[in-house]
Amino acid sequence: MSRRFSFDLKATDGRARTGVIHTPRGDIRTPAFMPVGTAATVKAMMPESVAATGADILLGNTYHLMLRPTAERIDRLGGLHKFMNWDKPILTDSGGFQVMSLAELRKLTEEGVTFKSHIDGSKHALTPERSMEIQKLLGSDIVMCFDECPALPATEEEVAASMRMSMRWAQRSRDAFGDRPGHALFGIQQGGVTESLRAESAEALRAIAFDGYAVGGLAVGEGQEAMFGVLDYAPEQLPKDKPRYLMGVGKPDDIVGAVKRGIDMMDCVLPSRSGRTGQVFTRHGVVNIKNARHQDDPRPLDEACTCPACRNYSRAYLHHVFRSHEMISGMLLTWHNLHYFQEIMQGMRDAIAEARFDEWEADFHRGRAAGDIAPL
Repeated sequence: MSRRFSFDLKATDGRARTGVIHTPRGDIRTPAFMPVGTAATVKAMMPESVAATGADILLGNTYHLMLRPTAERIDRLGGLHKFMNWDKPILTDSGGFQVMSLAELRKLTEEGVTFKSHIDGSKHALTPERSMEIQKLLGSDIVMCFDECPALPATEEEVAASMRMSMRWAQRSRDAFGDRPGHALFGIQQGGVTESLRAESAEALRAIAFDGYAVGGLAVGEGQEAMFGVLDYAPEQLPKDKPRYLMGVGKPDDIVGAVKRGIDMMDCVLPSRSGRTGQVFTRHGVVNIKNARHQDDPRPLDEACTCPACRNYSRAYLHHVFRSHEMISGMLLTWHNLHYFQEIMQGMRDAIAEARFDEWEADFHRGRAAGDIAPL
């Protein structure tokens, strides 16, 4: 196996793409959904259980891991893969989004960001160089450059200034990352919902040259219509021969719409977070297992699903353990959600390879429009 990171685009159908990202730790089939292991764990799941759902790669979080247990400690213990018992690829985000959304008393300058931890109030600084250092200590296979992600709505002037600083930070991230065979660095396109700013950002990133490119600054409050409006042009502004990653997305219909528009990789906390709160995604739409309608229902969540929750347990049981606050509830419902998300990805990979993506998409929306099956 090559020690270098590479992307092999296998087939296209319209703008939808399928391929393989090759890394020394294994291949990533695209389009790919990355479960989020924020603090070195996908909540309520064992690593081998996550792998059993079909996941080829996980996402870890620079901000959270730098605060606790610290990147230096993880490095001393053998790196993030060994620490969390995951031998497949790991992508780490740069920490920029969490600094914006979670940190207290943040101060933004050209140098970087200083902030107080949301955990204990301790003071920290994060710069492009420090973000690269942390992600190297973690041993990330795919490293994200450090950027600033302004919350929307924002004025075009604010978005433009933020984007241009992020592009300067992208160059500093590239310089600090250096040449690390087997590891990849992705640039992040910014520009809000303005096409000309997105084009300017893409041009700057292409000039720097990255191993992959993310569409950033979406899923931050703009809504699906606006997000799809950006995705109608933004992926095409990025190199065709490199992976395209949409950060922080999303619901099943968001994912399908993004792949239709040329996206190769996505991540979101939704499958695990929803599983812990009793919200389950199925071919027939969303099931709220907390509802009383399920308390006498002997059927599985989804009769066609092969996950352990659907093979072995009834809706009545899942309703009972959720209402009883039993830990197995979050475990089973998260497993089902992750399994379902990976089934969507496999379905799209097969459909694109066989040039029937439009047919697959129509079936996907038809099933969801039908709604959940009425209880017995």
